[in-house]
Amino acid sequence: MATLKTNTLTGTSTAGSIAVTAEGNSTTTNLQQGLAKSWTNAEQIGTNSVRDSFNGSSITDNATGDLSITVTSAMGNVNYSHVGTAGQGVRSLINISQNFDVAAPTTTVSRYQMAYVNDTLIDVASINIGLLGDLA
Repeated sequence: MATLKTNTLTGTSTAGSIAVTAEGNSTTTNLQQGLAKSWTNAEQIGTNSVRDSFNGSSITDNATGDLSITVTSAMGNVNYSHVGTAGQGVRSLINISQNFDVAAPTTTVSRYQMAYVNDTLIDVASINIGLLGDLA
C-alpha cells in the first residue's frame, strides 16, 4: 500500500473539481460537492454559544426557540441544503426547521426554529446544523 501526502489537490481539467471513483468502481462522485461547507454545534440555553464549528462565525438568539447562524465564507446561492438536529434531554422530541415566513435564508445567514411536536418553541441545549452546497 502506498501513502500519498500533499497539502493541495487540484483537478487536471478543472482546477476546482476532482472526481473520485465511488464504491464498486462503476461511478464517480465530485469531491467538492460531497463535502459539508459549514457545520455548527451550538447551545441556546445559558450562554447561547457556539461550542464548535467549521465555517461558522456566530449565532444570534432571536427569541425562544429561534436562532440564526452566520457563516464566515458565503454560500454560492440561497439554494443550499440544511441538515440538522436539536435536542433537549433524553425524552424530548424536538423539531428543527427553517421558517421562511420568519426569514428567508441568505448566502451568509440561516434562521432556524426549534419546537416540540405541538409547535411550542423551546430553547434547546444542543443544536447541530450542517450546510451542503457550493461556496461563493
